[in-house]
Amino acid sequence: MTKNGKRVAWVTGGGSGIGEAGAEALAADGWTVVVSGRRKEALDIVVAKITRDGGVAEALALDVSVAADAQRTADQIVAKHGRIDLLVNNAGINVPKRSWQDMELEGWDKLVQVNLNGVLYCMRAVLPTMRKQKDGSIINVSSWAGRHVSKMPGPAYTTTKHAVLALTHSFNMDECVNGLRACCLMPGEVATPILKLRPVVPSEEEQARMLQSEDLGRTIAFIASMPPRVCINELLISPTHNRGFIQTPLSRD
Repeated sequence: MTKNGKRVAWVTGGGSGIGEAGAEALAADGWTVVVSGRRKEALDIVVAKITRDGGVAEALALDVSVAADAQRTADQIVAKHGRIDLLVNNAGINVPKRSWQDMELEGWDKLVQVNLNGVLYCMRAVLPTMRKQKDGSIINVSSWAGRHVSKMPGPAYTTTKHAVLALTHSFNMDECVNGLRACCLMPGEVATPILKLRPVVPSEEEQARMLQSEDLGRTIAFIASMPPRVCINELLISPTHNRGFIQTPLSRD
C-alpha cells in the first residue's frame, strides 16, 4: 500500500479471460485498475462490471505489439494517476496453424510481436516510473508451455512463452536493486476464449476440469498482495486433472 493508500494496476489483455478476472480481483482488493486491449467495447464491459461492484477502473485501447502505443498508454496512466504500482502483462495470442507441418511465417511473426515484444514494450514503458518510485511489481502471464515443451501449443507459442520466463528472471537480476520485482505466472490449461482457436476445441466436460479464469484472477491478486520485500520469481499452476500428464487423444489437441 502506498502512503496515500492508492495502488494503480495496469492490466493488458484485460477485455476477457485471465486479464478480465485479474482486473476484477485486483479491483476487489482496492486497486485502481486500468485495463487495456485492442477491443475497446470489451474493455468497457469489464470496467462497467467492476464499477458496478464498487471498484475503480478505466479502459484504454491498446495494441501491445506497437512500442509507441505501449509507451503512450503508460504515460497516460502516470499523467492521470501519478504512478503505476503493478503491470500485469496478460495480452497473448495463438493461431490455428501451429505445427511445423502447417505453420506460416506470418503467424510466427504475429506471435512474437504480441507474446514477446508486447511484454517487453510494456515492461520498458513502466520502468522509469517504477524506478523513480523505488517500488513496483510486474506479473508476466506466460504458460505451462513456458516451462514444459509440448506439441499442442506449437513452436511459436512455446518459444515465446519460454522467452517470457527468461525475460522475467533477467528483469529481477537487474532491477532488484531498485526495489522492483517480477513474477512469471505459468498456468496450465485455462478455460478461456482462446481455446476456440485450437485445431480441436476441447469439449465442455474437458473445459470444466481446466483452470478457470477466476482461479487465475485470485492468483494474480495474491502475487500482487505480497509486500515489497517479497519476489515470487515464478509460479507454475495447473489443473489437478492435467491433460499433459494423461495420454489420451484429447490431450493432443
